[in-house]
Amino acid sequence: MATSTDKIPSRERRPSMGAPIVDIQGAVGPAGISRPKHKRTLTGFGAGDIKAVEASIPEPQREAWLKHQVGAFKDKDGFEREVVRHVETTLARSLFNCDESAAYAACALAFRDRLILEWNRTQQRQTFADSKRVYYLSLEFLMGRALDNAMLNVGQKDLAKAGLAELGFRIEDVIQQEHDAALGNGGLGRLAACFLDSLASLNLPAWGYGLRYRYGIFKQEIIDGYQVEVPDYWLDFNPWEFPRHDVTVDIQFYGSVRKSTDDSGKTVCNWEGGETVKAVAYDVPIPGYGTPTTNNLRLWSSKAASGEFDFQKFNSGDYESSVADQQRAETISAVLYPNDNLDRGKELRLKQQYFWVAASLYDIVRRFKKSKRPWKEFPEQVAIQLNDTHPTLAIVELQRILIDLEGLEWDEAWNIVVNTFGYTNHTVLPEALEKWSVPLIQHLLPRHLQIIYEINLYFLQSVETKFPGDRDLLRDVSIIEEAQPKMVRMAFLAIIGSHKVNGVAELHSDLIKTTIFKDFVKIFGPDKFTNVTNGITPRRWLHQANPRLSELIASKTGGHGFLTDLTELNRLENCIHDKKFRKEWAEIKYANKVRLAKHIKAATGVTVNPSALFDVQVKRIHEYKRQQMNIFGVIHRYLTLKAMAPEQRQKEMPRVSIFGGKAAPGYWMAKQIIHLINSVGAVVNNDKDIGDLLKVVFLEDYNVSKAEIIIPASDLSEHISTAGTEASGTSNMKFVLNGGLIIGTCDGANIEITREIGGQNIFLFGHLAEEVEDLRHAHVYEKQHSVDSGLKAVFEEIEKGTFGTPQDFAGMISAVRDHGDFYLVSDDFQSYIVTQNLVDQEYLNQEEWITKCIKSVARMGFFSSDRCINEYAEEIWNIEPLKVEANRPAGQTSQAGLAGPATPAG
Repeated sequence: MATSTDKIPSRERRPSMGAPIVDIQGAVGPAGISRPKHKRTLTGFGAGDIKAVEASIPEPQREAWLKHQVGAFKDKDGFEREVVRHVETTLARSLFNCDESAAYAACALAFRDRLILEWNRTQQRQTFADSKRVYYLSLEFLMGRALDNAMLNVGQKDLAKAGLAELGFRIEDVIQQEHDAALGNGGLGRLAACFLDSLASLNLPAWGYGLRYRYGIFKQEIIDGYQVEVPDYWLDFNPWEFPRHDVTVDIQFYGSVRKSTDDSGKTVCNWEGGETVKAVAYDVPIPGYGTPTTNNLRLWSSKAASGEFDFQKFNSGDYESSVADQQRAETISAVLYPNDNLDRGKELRLKQQYFWVAASLYDIVRRFKKSKRPWKEFPEQVAIQLNDTHPTLAIVELQRILIDLEGLEWDEAWNIVVNTFGYTNHTVLPEALEKWSVPLIQHLLPRHLQIIYEINLYFLQSVETKFPGDRDLLRDVSIIEEAQPKMVRMAFLAIIGSHKVNGVAELHSDLIKTTIFKDFVKIFGPDKFTNVTNGITPRRWLHQANPRLSELIASKTGGHGFLTDLTELNRLENCIHDKKFRKEWAEIKYANKVRLAKHIKAATGVTVNPSALFDVQVKRIHEYKRQQMNIFGVIHRYLTLKAMAPEQRQKEMPRVSIFGGKAAPGYWMAKQIIHLINSVGAVVNNDKDIGDLLKVVFLEDYNVSKAEIIIPASDLSEHISTAGTEASGTSNMKFVLNGGLIIGTCDGANIEITREIGGQNIFLFGHLAEEVEDLRHAHVYEKQHSVDSGLKAVFEEIEKGTFGTPQDFAGMISAVRDHGDFYLVSDDFQSYIVTQNLVDQEYLNQEEWITKCIKSVARMGFFSSDRCINEYAEEIWNIEPLKVEANRPAGQTSQAGLAGPATPAG
């Protein structure tokens, strides 16, 4: 034993025998390969395949499967059993720790299970029928909450309400746990969502295709009056999507094009090299109302094609780079509309658009090829609708697939392309028509640029043949704009590559034919251009958003038939003089206003009086929508009230001005408008002289579920865009359908709403679309522009610092006073103020106001998205509803479908 004085011999540390300490020379892995290559799989069956598979299943297996096939819950006990099962097994919770969020999750899963059964049967029916399908390509799908919609569409909300109550929960609290799907921002995305609802409710075979945004556009927070963008973590729990990890597509970017000659002497183009990103499909069931049809919305998520993690880089200490491929790939589907003020933002937006349309077209083409039909029949089986210019690259991609991959001749391929696509235009604003620089497309999509140039060449040759010597026309209609740098005009490409182009309101469709696209009308003739006025789904925007009003209407129209045939609302005109009906109508409106007042108090701390006139403008913040004119009008009202004697003020109509909407992150002026609204509110809401006579509220993070609270509570809604700038608008339809009146310009669908409901039931003001260009010309070139005296007083008050630092709002004032007032705020201001005073007078006579509201709702039958989709189906898509058994009452389980296992939604 060693003593304390003994020295312990030092031991030399031996190197591990498995890792000799040497300088490693040469490669340690196979050259050029860091990970195994991804292998693509296919899902689903064609019509012939599924029949053959079904016939091959032995009878004992078929019987065993059918014996144990899952069935949907049929009653309250069945629903409760499903909820408890999901709480205890799927969520691993119990009676003792099941809170409202767990109750939502379990309830959603119970209804989701039910939808899956109908969803699979719908896909089977559509596969068997082998009929034409429509594919709706939209960069936005503003879906709103799914649980409430699903419960109503299958007719089981009352059952769920009773079941949840027995389990200890209020259905309203459970529904509120759901995050809005952050797949859109404004009217474009909400229209797409209404269309999906109608397509399913009308039993039309249809799929939507979009992007699965990880963080939405952004979650809006208001801090010190300013908009602040933060991520929207809506996907933390989303029971409504199904990952299809076996449905993946490799999407190529960058690289180069190599030309070669095949054995027959034909020139072949090969797109080589570059970067590959993997698209993974996520499916969302879209239930129809009162029908077993449940269609599909397929969303694409981006992943690194080479895998999530590079072990080689990680092991060599390059930790950040080890996940760089995945991070770069995931940015494609991270955010809706990444800020494109920088060149990198522009590249990401274009990447996003190509990624989405390329994955969607791969899927569509794969499905068609399973039918073994000749290519000439592609347009007879497939209709693709482009919702605005965002998916225009789909035209080029289909042409590339047909000529490069399938070997078709150019003319045959182009004929297929044109007969497949339809294009919906949503704007007459030239700056909103997408353009991409030629160098950017050359860099990102080299083969597509070549095809765009060829499309343009053949098109211009046809124009030259028809209009020889007209060089100006050739320049004006060319897809390539001769600028520095050259630009690709996507709207022109969309027109040339589609068989039908439609506007979304009568005025808008007339304007595109006489202004931005007039040369194309000259070339193609007027028949290529048509109008389909937008519509909204009454299931979401009346039955779901305003259930008490929906039930009152049902009691007077003989049931809920108006939800599938909105023209039945006209029966309400017979009730205009029914005192009991009018009393209940007024009580429902007041109750909705109380609900909104509570929401405002909880969200902003501002107390508002439900007896005041609720004046609402909620929509995307943009100068053309003129929220700035609204807030200038609010300041004008404030100054007018301040100038009155106290006894005079008591005679005035109290008003609550409610705003909501997001400004694009890079849109400085729109953000300043939000700041001014909040700054005015901070002053007005704390002015003791004014009290309840005027309140100004900005509700942050406006979305579909907030709209469902705001819209039913509105007395007056503002749709005050500069005439000729709003394509249609759909929020105007939602407000009127919920018994509110409109103050607006003669723009978009306001004109058709006026025609339907009568001029005496809407408050119109301002210049007409045909006067706008002359006024703008006079402002800029003839210097005939002076600021309206009332508006001048508003500007002076802002510049005095009444509403905070004047410099913050200088740009907004300067746009009107010094830079031509492009949106005619000053020209329309006096008319706006006079009309607002008329609103006050009319609102004082509540009996007459209620009459106007009832008449307006009764005459809104035209503005259903069902009517709208029927027009698309007939005039543009040429598709027929798929026959299912007679429409069941909503909520009864369909026994239709095929014997045998359900096939994937492929």
